[in-house]
Amino acid sequence: MQKPIFPIVPEPVPLPRFSAADDLRAAIALWTAWLLGERRASAHTIAAYGRDLCSFFDFLTEHLGESPSLASIDGLHPADFRAYLARRVGDGIERSSLARNMSVLRGFVRFLQRRSLVATTALAALRSPKLPAAVPKPLTVDDALAALDAAGELGREGWQGKRDTALLALIYGCGLRLSEALGLGRSEAPTGEMLTITGKGRKTRQLPVLPAVREAIANYLAVCPYTLAADDPLFVGARGGPLHPRLVQRQMAAVRGHLGLPATATPHALRHSFATHLLGAGGDLRAIQELLGHASLSTTQRYISVETERLLAIYDDAHPRARTAHRETDRCRR
Repeated sequence: MQKPIFPIVPEPVPLPRFSAADDLRAAIALWTAWLLGERRASAHTIAAYGRDLCSFFDFLTEHLGESPSLASIDGLHPADFRAYLARRVGDGIERSSLARNMSVLRGFVRFLQRRSLVATTALAALRSPKLPAAVPKPLTVDDALAALDAAGELGREGWQGKRDTALLALIYGCGLRLSEALGLGRSEAPTGEMLTITGKGRKTRQLPVLPAVREAIANYLAVCPYTLAADDPLFVGARGGPLHPRLVQRQMAAVRGHLGLPATATPHALRHSFATHLLGAGGDLRAIQELLGHASLSTTQRYISVETERLLAIYDDAHPRARTAHRETDRCRR
């Protein structure tokens, strides 16, 4: 098929250096612009997709002996994609990363097909690696509350301890992602009963804010040594700049060590805890989906399995018939 000729446009998000013909580079620029504009993907997401795509083009350059073009993509066979997968497995890439690589490739090729730039169906013959279903690992209610208290105690400066407590209270109390909490500006500090959050895909959602969360944030702002303008970040670091996620993760690691919590007790685990504890208290699954900002209900349904496991464990420990069965099993083993 004849490929349309179009000018090269700059990519909205810079990608790593890679070898490709001009027509393919132009198609990639259109694809990244589409991701940013229509799909509302973040620059971070586009950069991650771009790295996966560039690794494939680097492989094709070596595999084909020349810089890939749209014609090269159109002429690929299932065996070429299998060779790429074999190379990635040989490089020691994890199964989850391999599945993401294939998802990015499928998405890019579908984009080219919809715009009549390629007609290949070679990817249809390949199956993505199967991944075990990821089950969220929340904290218990007591551990979640203890983590908030410990964060305040472990702060290097008194105001930093109150900041960390406020941040973790906001994540646990409203079910925020760490990036959403750190993305709040000073003018967005919750002072009322509701908080507006812009999450993934630039979708906004309204969240109720507990009095304890508002109090924790007010306590932090009262002792923060920096005068924060309306457009400044709500949570700032030791020098007054934006608080880096890595510092929050490092502080949570200190909390884990202090309390003897497992390695799964991360800032994101507090978001899992928010959803699991609501579900355990009888919360509606659809409402929890809205609060978390999940696009699909199937994502929220993962928390059902967590709650089911907890209920089965309680039943197993508490029900007389279950205890009798355990005694019989122990007796047979002896």
